[in-house]
Amino acid sequence: MLVILRSDCTAAAAAAVEDMIRSLGYRPVPVPGANRTAICVTGNKAAVDGAALRHLPGVLECIAVTRPYKLVSREVQPEDSVITVADVRLGGDAAAVLIAGPCSVETEARTLRIAEAARTAGARMFRAGAFKPRTSPYDFQGLGHEALHTLSRVREEFGLPVVSEVLDKDHVAAMAEHVDVLQVGARNMQNFALLRALAGVRKPVLLKRGASATLTEWLMAAEYLLAGGNDQVILCERGIRTFADHSRNTLDLNVVPLVRQLSHLPVVVDPSHGVGARDRVRAMARAAIACGAQGLLVEAHFDPSSSYTDADQTVDLATLQGIARDLALLGKLEPL
Repeated sequence: MLVILRSDCTAAAAAAVEDMIRSLGYRPVPVPGANRTAICVTGNKAAVDGAALRHLPGVLECIAVTRPYKLVSREVQPEDSVITVADVRLGGDAAAVLIAGPCSVETEARTLRIAEAARTAGARMFRAGAFKPRTSPYDFQGLGHEALHTLSRVREEFGLPVVSEVLDKDHVAAMAEHVDVLQVGARNMQNFALLRALAGVRKPVLLKRGASATLTEWLMAAEYLLAGGNDQVILCERGIRTFADHSRNTLDLNVVPLVRQLSHLPVVVDPSHGVGARDRVRAMARAAIACGAQGLLVEAHFDPSSSYTDADQTVDLATLQGIARDLALLGKLEPL
């Protein structure tokens, strides 16, 4: 349930509404907005009877929220959320953002070279993994804590905010010191201990959709973050597992306009993991922007074939420049 407060509601009256919600056994979450102030009732297993709330001073109306996810839905917050990372705005009417870099942090010299080239090509943010979840225990697992210092150098020398994946709740504090956006990978989308830890960090979180996750499961994972107090969440579609064998994953661009209808959170697309082959990344990046994605997450390298991980889907810098041009052109389309 969403309790809409009157425009002249006093702080004391709002506090009384929150106290009443607690007395009913639920948790109140204030939801400030551009045109209204509201309090979302969370923690309920079934519909909430608003009779005890409707007649309180300061209450304008009580609205039933029909979605299982509340705080991420447009029923609770109609306005787009805009996430600000350093000087980059993502979401709302902000220009679509290109986030690019290698799959893994490599040697410091190689990583800095890629970062400089990515910035020149048009990237506004840098992505690279310090800790890598790999299917095989014998594959390269990332440079770990050593890589975090390299990511700090990227941020300091090139002014690029950094996105990197966090694998374990025990890594959150160390990564938050060096990284601007903490990524939750597809394998960890429903790692609820990790989500709870990230909910307590006042840093943006990029939440990738799980390989077999439904839309509702994905948004409910985002709900964990917002319910825990972190409203700086960016959703990322990266492809799902289907019966198809012609690509690494099936990039579900159908979900992008639907997410934008249902949720106020910004959504970006990772075409690199979506197809797994560099010759199709630019085409799918174009399609992602055309269908409403508010950013792209692209794996790029000055020498893709020598990339430490995911070489087959990593594009060269000329292709990255082309993607940046496409993004600038398609970003002028009328919003959905």
